Amino acid sequence: MADDELEAIRRQRMAELQAKHGDASNNQQEEAKQREQDMRNSILAQVLDQSARVQMSNLALVKPEKAKAVENYLIQMARLGQLGSKISESGLIEILEKVNQQTEKKTTVKFNRRRVMDSNKDKQY
Repeated sequence: MADDELEAIRRQRMAELQAKHGDASNNQQEEAKQREQDMRNSILAQVLDQSARVQMSNLALVKPEKAKAVENYLIQMARLGQLGSKISESGLIEILEKVNQQTEKKTTVKFNRRRVMDSNKDKQY
């Protein structure tokens, strides 16, 4: 019976350690995501003026995927040194249009009309 109790205690301890290790890795992942978000926000604060930041926050509320694409574009431009000064609201709108053109999928509909022999049209009455 002592072996059974010892085995039960070992299993319980192993489960506790696994749960604790899982929580630690989740915390590390959350901290890494938070650091990345803080870095993105600091870069955007340096690149955008106040009115443009307001527009970005509004865009993020309505279309988060487009806001993320614009943020990525701005961060890339900032890292490459292509931005001379802070971007205004009108500059942000131009960048948004560029991103829309890049991500916009053009759909075309092609009608392939075939002539169908209609038996009623061929008959003479």
